[in-house]
Amino acid sequence: MPNILVSGAADNGVTRPWEDVRHTMTTVLVCDDAPLAREAIRRAVGAVPGVERVTAAGSGEEVLARFPIERPDLVLMDVRMPGIGGVEASRRLVAAHPDATVVMLTMGEDPDGVARAVSGGARGYVAKDASREEVAATVALALAAGREGPGSRSARVRPAGSPPALTEREQQVLDGMSRGKSNAEIGRELYLSEDTVKTHARRLFRKLAAADRAQAVALGFRWGFLR
Repeated sequence: MPNILVSGAADNGVTRPWEDVRHTMTTVLVCDDAPLAREAIRRAVGAVPGVERVTAAGSGEEVLARFPIERPDLVLMDVRMPGIGGVEASRRLVAAHPDATVVMLTMGEDPDGVARAVSGGARGYVAKDASREEVAATVALALAAGREGPGSRSARVRPAGSPPALTEREQQVLDGMSRGKSNAEIGRELYLSEDTVKTHARRLFRKLAAADRAQAVALGFRWGFLR
């Protein structure tokens, strides 16, 4: 199954993943403090075959209050909201309900927010401006992961075995990524060319088995390379 940490997770050439949702009654709770964004995501999710009910919330506090009553199969949570933000709400929700399946909604690149949310138990993330097909794929993959049960969460979110050995440069590149720096900006900080930073980044991704920057940062937090 493709890794749902990739924003707008695509099917990568395999059978369309949302087809697996067709034969199950599925409920989704969409949380975003911006009404227009919330409605757009709600419509996109409602078009996924097999999703029977989509409800909406405007705050992390509302999700925490409603989840025990509604028990949605999936919560799509905006990363940044007033009050209890999406990252903290996700952490509290998964701590109180280990069976909860949460995917973060992001606007543009937000590796720090995504990393902290995934470290707290979120399954992954999807960009708010992703296409309907990408949203559908992400929803289906998250629901499939959730059906495997809470026992599968640690296998997917928590790295197994010993942490990989990073070089000093790889650690520095990872730190720059965690602060949202571009390759060019990291290069200027370290007095390296952008191509050299890209080379270190590729090696870093291989060692961490990461698909992209957000996943590398998330794994960096969980391995203890980042704090």
